[in-house]
Amino acid sequence: MNLNLRNAILHNVSGNTQDQLEDTIVDAIQNGEEKMLPGLGVLFEVIWKNSSEDEKKEMLTTLEKGVK
Repeated sequence: MNLNLRNAILHNVSGNTQDQLEDTIVDAIQNGEEKMLPGLGVLFEVIWKNSSEDEKKEMLTTLEKGVK
């Protein structure tokens, strides 16, 4: 079986509203399950690819503060 995890995750959230996407993210974080990490990674990849350079710098600043 050849499963492309990235495509499967994107397919599962395709067409979701902002509220549904937020629920997905919040649920993944609150559950704290390791199996949810790839999904969050794919969602972050989408955010990163669709962000301006200024938005990326802001995310990196936020991330840097969060991991200190």
